[in-house]
Amino acid sequence: MYDVFNLPQVTFPHNFLWGSATAGHQIEGDNFHSQVWYDEQQEEFWQGDPERKLRAVSGKACDHYRLFREDVELLSQLGHQGYRMSIEWSRIEPAEGEWNTEAVDHYLDLLERLNQKGIKVFVTLHHFTHPLWFERLGGFRKRENLRYVERYLEYLLPKVSVFVSGWNVINEFNLWGWLNPTPETGQYKFNMLRFHALGYHLIKKYSTAPVSSAHAFIHWFPHRYNDILDLRMTDFVDYVTNEFFFHAIRTGELVFPTMDAEHDPLVKGTMDFWSVNYYTRHMVDARHAGLQGPRFKHKELKMLPMDFYLEEMYPEGLIANLERLIDRPVYITENGCSTVDDRFRIVYLALHLSALKEAIERGVDVRGYFYWSLMDNYEWGSYIPRFGLVDVDFTTFKRTPKPSALLYREIILQNGFSGEMLRSYLKELPTLQNPR
Repeated sequence: MYDVFNLPQVTFPHNFLWGSATAGHQIEGDNFHSQVWYDEQQEEFWQGDPERKLRAVSGKACDHYRLFREDVELLSQLGHQGYRMSIEWSRIEPAEGEWNTEAVDHYLDLLERLNQKGIKVFVTLHHFTHPLWFERLGGFRKRENLRYVERYLEYLLPKVSVFVSGWNVINEFNLWGWLNPTPETGQYKFNMLRFHALGYHLIKKYSTAPVSSAHAFIHWFPHRYNDILDLRMTDFVDYVTNEFFFHAIRTGELVFPTMDAEHDPLVKGTMDFWSVNYYTRHMVDARHAGLQGPRFKHKELKMLPMDFYLEEMYPEGLIANLERLIDRPVYITENGCSTVDDRFRIVYLALHLSALKEAIERGVDVRGYFYWSLMDNYEWGSYIPRFGLVDVDFTTFKRTPKPSALLYREIILQNGFSGEMLRSYLKELPTLQNPR
């Protein structure tokens, strides 16, 4: 682990792109026609939280759909050069074959305003949500449903492509189906690869901007380094969540446990850059009931008043994983810290940017960094996790930049940072005690 108070001067390559990321459902509010919105209205949503203290429905979220002009100004004031956002399919096509031109106009207005501010926009076409009608037809579990995706993209892409500097077809496409070693999971993952490839080739019809899909890069490590079972299980879960996708993109060969291998030439080469989302590491215990085993839990470090799995800082995992991706340029499209104490965020940011610079020095062609997230938002079932550089009052929707946002603005201006800069924002380390 790096010494945050004595970090050397860190300078990034010329033309390095600095920005932040969000997702439509998490900030826009009132995403009525998505399958996630529907799930939030079901009684099962509250299982595990009968007193309704931790979980919450998305509701208005950050009210970004109404306040997007204010948020564009905020991005500009904070010096962000890039912005990763999603376009919600469920708003564009709320019912099968019915197009909402007002929603299209909304996104065109947002994209144009960002461009006018000189902010390069990376658009995600699918960030976990899609129309409820599509889900009821079987969603991505059925390969034949890709025809609906094709129809949607052929409608949308000609309208928005001129404003887009980079693309993610899917956010964290490698997590769909998770770790279940079943034929159903394998087919799910095959379909997501083909969805990605379909999006890639359709985008190329209308855009010269580079295309990828965001990969949730999980750093797996064995519970016992001297135990053959833990080591083999770690290799297995790493393959299922990581290497399976890299191999498919590089070769067109889809090889998954429980499935006959397939070769799809349309999948091969469909990444212009590696889009990496990285947060922390996960521990694998072969003797645990689940394939993943227990996550590594820090004994003292507690950043939120709830059980939350992203509560360890492990920047070394970023270096180790990026070294696997030297064959293409890399953008970090998500990296961030959820905490109620902004000092943790400052430390997290400094440590991971230091690790990122080390990866660059080792030969990884990293071209940009998007912090997750621009603002506190709806974190898929709760408002308690706070990832934002900007505080959001979820009653008044007032935005207030945190000290980490001001530090990040200075990092962008300087294209790097020093230990002295950090010390001006971080007078002392955050306390290592449980807030509960």
